[in-house]
Amino acid sequence: MRTRQYILNKFIEITIIFFIILTILFFLFRLSPGTPISKMVDPSFTLEDQNLLIEQLGLDKPAFEQYLIYLKNFFTGNLGFSFHYGEPVSNIISARLPWTILLFTSSTLLAAFVGVVLGKIAAWRKESAIDNILSLSALVCHTLFIPWFALLILWFWGFKLGWFPLGGTLSPELWITTCSPLIKLLDILHHMFLPLMTLFFIHMGSYLLLMRSSMLSVLKEDYIITAKAKGLSEKIIRNKHAAKNASLPVITSVGLSLAFSINGGALTEQIFTWPGIGRELIFAVSNNDYPLAQACFLLIAGVVLVANLIVDLLYAYMDPRITY
Repeated sequence: MRTRQYILNKFIEITIIFFIILTILFFLFRLSPGTPISKMVDPSFTLEDQNLLIEQLGLDKPAFEQYLIYLKNFFTGNLGFSFHYGEPVSNIISARLPWTILLFTSSTLLAAFVGVVLGKIAAWRKESAIDNILSLSALVCHTLFIPWFALLILWFWGFKLGWFPLGGTLSPELWITTCSPLIKLLDILHHMFLPLMTLFFIHMGSYLLLMRSSMLSVLKEDYIITAKAKGLSEKIIRNKHAAKNASLPVITSVGLSLAFSINGGALTEQIFTWPGIGRELIFAVSNNDYPLAQACFLLIAGVVLVANLIVDLLYAYMDPRITY
């Protein structure tokens, strides 16, 4: 019952925070310099044509009236029309979101799995040669500058060796012919390899260091000393007794990373021309496409808020000492 009440209270809190974010975003974009018209207007348009376009977009109304209209549309599931694309924002989001989820969820989960496994080994063999090598490698990965590293990988593996495509997600010549689903899947994976490896190396280091630090703290607990005194094998102590509790901070990090990955890691998507939410967000903000930019930011905010709740509940599941 207490857990249900906690979830209910959190949902109320999430809802309030979400609509505060919605309101701030709405007015913030309208206070930014420039207008969508400056990016859209044809040089041959007269002043009357420009005013008519502003009226059609609803930008001639007071900001508060625009806000009330936006709220009404939002509650009916209407996120508006993109000023640039001229189509519903929901269609654009639904077309870009699967690509972002595919790339960033895969890279985050893979990096977390490898980081946890190597972090356990590094902590268990503290101050050994393997610990020093793993810790140094993780530190280097964690401090990599994403644009530089992404461009380096793209230049070497894509341009210099020519083993992987320089961008995009598909090979048009394969998808316009009747190829088998397996060949099309392999084509997607072929295009995804370079951005996946970029994100994997960057995130894996942080998970390794976090797991190592948490594991070292857990290994000092009394129940670990007791388990060793009972003569339990190193494998059981490390994996069953120590790793489960040590992984709690990693769960938080992975949960929040998955949530924030919805924004697509805008720089990574831009460099590899990956058609995800992050790349679309950069375009929308650059062109003052208010409806599209607001929808992207609201999607990120909603996912992050829900992810926080899920992480809290996972904590209670993983550690019986935690109750709500």
